[in-house]
Amino acid sequence: MEINKPNEKFQDMSISPMHTAEHILNATMVRTFGCPRSKNAHIERKKSKCDYELPVAPTEEQLRQIEAKVNEVIAQHLPVTIEFMSREEAAKLVDLSKLPEEVSETLRIVKIGDYDACACIGTHVSNTSEIGTFRITTHSYADGIWRLRFKLT
Repeated sequence: MEINKPNEKFQDMSISPMHTAEHILNATMVRTFGCPRSKNAHIERKKSKCDYELPVAPTEEQLRQIEAKVNEVIAQHLPVTIEFMSREEAAKLVDLSKLPEEVSETLRIVKIGDYDACACIGTHVSNTSEIGTFRITTHSYADGIWRLRFKLT
């Protein structure tokens, strides 16, 4: 089974809660706005940011709804599981458009209960109960990109 070698940063267990929260945030954004998963993400232990392609900035009410939905999913104590499958199999389950061309034929799919599935090589918690509370700290909008900054408490 051929598997891509992950970047060392994505193997840092200290970012596992934040990285898992990012997956939940991405699924929430896709479900809420019908947009693609984050165009760009910078995940760190203390604070992180994601960029989303949106035609307009979300309202303050939508912002509160996003935060509440992410925390609702976290509070469900969902299992975080990993499956290995062929690209062909994975394409039926997840969006593969952001994968690099040189990616291996076998992909690692991370699932968060029935809420999210994503091809990913990073570390994650084993249950959403290990994440903490998701808080949106700031956000900005320019040129069709909404940047969301967040942390876990």
